[in-house]
Amino acid sequence: MNDIDRSLLEAVASLHEIPQGAYNIRKDGQSEARNSTDEIRIIPKEGVDGIEIHIAPGTVNQSVHIPVILAKSGIQESVVNDFYIGEGSDVLIVAGCGIHNSGSEDSAHSGVHTFYVGKGAHVKYVEKHYGQGEGTGSRIMNPTTAVYLEEGATMEMDMTQIRGIDSTNRETTIHVGKGAEAVLTERLLTHGTQKAESKVDIFLDGEDSTARILSRSVGQDDSEQVFFPCMTGNDKCFGHVQCDSIIMGNAKISSIPAIRANCTDAQLIHEAAIGKIAGDQLLKLMTLGLTEEEAEEHILNGFLK
Repeated sequence: MNDIDRSLLEAVASLHEIPQGAYNIRKDGQSEARNSTDEIRIIPKEGVDGIEIHIAPGTVNQSVHIPVILAKSGIQESVVNDFYIGEGSDVLIVAGCGIHNSGSEDSAHSGVHTFYVGKGAHVKYVEKHYGQGEGTGSRIMNPTTAVYLEEGATMEMDMTQIRGIDSTNRETTIHVGKGAEAVLTERLLTHGTQKAESKVDIFLDGEDSTARILSRSVGQDDSEQVFFPCMTGNDKCFGHVQCDSIIMGNAKISSIPAIRANCTDAQLIHEAAIGKIAGDQLLKLMTLGLTEEEAEEHILNGFLK
């Protein structure tokens, strides 16, 4: 791999070299490197571009890395990945996609991920999107994610769009079973004329199921963002939706949370806030010797953590 490949892998998966354990690294439309372990098997799908990840029941303290990098201008791909997580497992899955576009053609990645999480299993899923390159071609990401949680399962999802993605349309659907829990944290930064739309639907289907959505976003320059989080309670459950955004320049941000109760024992809460950086925060940091630009960057970095 060259320096561009390494910089993309570091940005989206915190990888400085080929990882230990199970991994599938995809580059420019094809598998660059793949490894399975006794507990985690990665198998190419038949008839469609993508892979299956099978995690054996009881697998703990293990991880699987499946980053995607596009370093050639003009590549447009669609990938379908299915995850089967066995009962009682406790694993980390690190995904993410980085695009380097230095040409005039658009580069795009559409990833469709489906997770089947067995009883009592715990999954932490980390996904980062990042774009770079001085070309005039766009960098486009359109991820679609579906999650099915069996009884007592837990799914923690940390989904971040760092910088450099010109257009994104994200769709996430989660079905939460009896006593199961879903926690989704989404962080988004747009700048320039970038556009981002995110739609999240969580269905609390089982008794004593819980879910939380936390969205934090920053819109700069002339960028546009739209966020549609929806929580539906179909049984005795608890759900909380929180959307916080900082707006700067001429950006436009829409946050449209919704909650729907189909059971008298469903307890659902939503809250949303959009505002600019407070002047007293900037002033306080500037009195410590930071420039206004440095103070803004410091505040934004803390907000998006």
